[in-house]
Amino acid sequence: MNLMIRKASVRWKGGTDGGARAVTTGSGVLKRAGSSPGLPLKINPHTDPAELIAAAHACSFSLALSNELRLKPSAVGQIVTTATVTLEYLAAVWTIINIHLTVVAMLPKVTHDRFIDATVRAKTNCLVSRLLRANISMNARLEK
Repeated sequence: MNLMIRKASVRWKGGTDGGARAVTTGSGVLKRAGSSPGLPLKINPHTDPAELIAAAHACSFSLALSNELRLKPSAVGQIVTTATVTLEYLAAVWTIINIHLTVVAMLPKVTHDRFIDATVRAKTNCLVSRLLRANISMNARLEK
C-alpha cells in the first residue's frame, strides 16, 4: 500500500470572537500564518478555512490538468487557475455550497479540443475535486 501523509496544524487560543489563531503547514510554506477569527471572512489580513480550500483546489486542479495534458516540466506556457468558494449561511452555520474554477491557459502547442477535454477530466480527477462533494463549476479558456 502506498500512502502519503501531509500535515497542517492550527494553534487556536480563545473563542470565536477573539484570541489568536496561527496556521502552520508541514512543508513550512505557512508558519504561524494568521487565521480569521470566524466565517464569513471580512476583509482582513488573515486566511480562513474556505480560502485555504480554494487554494488547495486551484493547486490540485492545475496539477491534474498538467498531468492530463502530459505537459513536461520544460513545457512552454502556463496555467492559471482561480478557485472561488461560495459560502451560504444555512441552518445557523456557514456552509460551502459551490466552488467555481476559472482556468486560463496559454499553451501554444495544445489544441482547443484537447484542452477542453483535459479540463473536464482534470475537474473530475483532481485530488481535491474527488474529496469535496460541493457543486464544482468551471470556465476554461485556452489563449494563443
